[in-house]
Amino acid sequence: MRPIQKSQKLADVCYDIRGPVMEKAKQMEDEGHKIIKLNIGNLAVFNFDPPDEIVQDMIRNMQNAAGYTDSKGMFAPRKAIMHYTQEKHIRGVTIEDIYIGNGASELIVMGMNALLNIGDEVLVPAPDYPLWTAAVSLSGGKPVHYVCDESADWMPDIDDIKSKITPNTKAIVVINPNNPTGALYPVEVLQQIVEVARQHQLIVFADEIYDKTLYDGEVHTSIASLADDVLFLTLNGLSKNYRSCGYRAGWMVVSGEKRHAKDYIEGLNMLASMRLCANAPGQFAIQTALGGYQSINDLVGPGGRLLKQRDLAHKLLTAIPGVTCVKPKAALYMFPKLDPVMYPIKDDQEFIHELLTEQRVLLVQGTGFNWINPDHFRVVFLPNTDDLTDAFGRIASFLESYRKRHGTN
Repeated sequence: MRPIQKSQKLADVCYDIRGPVMEKAKQMEDEGHKIIKLNIGNLAVFNFDPPDEIVQDMIRNMQNAAGYTDSKGMFAPRKAIMHYTQEKHIRGVTIEDIYIGNGASELIVMGMNALLNIGDEVLVPAPDYPLWTAAVSLSGGKPVHYVCDESADWMPDIDDIKSKITPNTKAIVVINPNNPTGALYPVEVLQQIVEVARQHQLIVFADEIYDKTLYDGEVHTSIASLADDVLFLTLNGLSKNYRSCGYRAGWMVVSGEKRHAKDYIEGLNMLASMRLCANAPGQFAIQTALGGYQSINDLVGPGGRLLKQRDLAHKLLTAIPGVTCVKPKAALYMFPKLDPVMYPIKDDQEFIHELLTEQRVLLVQGTGFNWINPDHFRVVFLPNTDDLTDAFGRIASFLESYRKRHGTN
């Protein structure tokens, strides 16, 4: 039989958060091993529950959720999202500028599919949430990674961005708050990115899914609030701030300079219609979530579980010889660095595989987030403090063994 092969469009697509090492972890679980998973921001499995009023609203409306909705989404949740954009000081947004999707992930792919031709380039941060890179590649475009500077608290390197713009550059992706680093960008940095977009007529794709998951009194600024003469597509949803990953309720807001984007917006409308609609039960959760009590503040504020776990994870990580880490100001992750002299890693996926095999702890290697060198990994600090302490003890033991094997102890 002739082998059936995957599409060549997938040649440059990868998503190592659920990649080969996770497959190994599943195999080990099937064999009876208990794996501590620090690889994915799936809040429910760590007993972070969605607000009860969201759950009850979905239950009450389930009888009304069997039919297709408008291809862009129901009126009430879109109106609630419109009000939310006003709270974020994003001007000029109407109901028709809002698209509800099966999570923000669907809308990321839709936004790129509607925009890109073969060879078009999109500036994507390094490190990034890898779906952005994958969506550009899958849409026929070329992801071009601009560097975020670890020595400057993971801020985007504006000079590097400027150096990578070509006549083929169509857009720039800004992930703020950032996954995987936990960085939060100040207004000054966002204004510089807006100015670059303005000068080169770039679309700004703003991933703001963690805009309420902020620590130490930090404040988030939506980049789309800073200009009216640049086209912005802002993505958000219920997955993280409202611990509702499985509800797949996300949205995309088109704002700014829309007059010259009529054809592109027509493409977005076509793709929204082709998928018929986003899931209706998840849509029923949006209005209640945005208008209700913001319980995320209890988790990230003084005494909150997420704040405690962030502080513990950072303390335990940075106590390990040769491990440094910028303390995250937002989101659910940190992106520690391994001293390349103490840890001469050639293949960081193999390194993570060895950690899993020896210590039953599952992480994701830094190159899985399109980082340049095999010297980082991403940590999710969602497990409770006992499990985090256990996990980082195992990581410390593995790294001590690694240093001894390589004579760098």
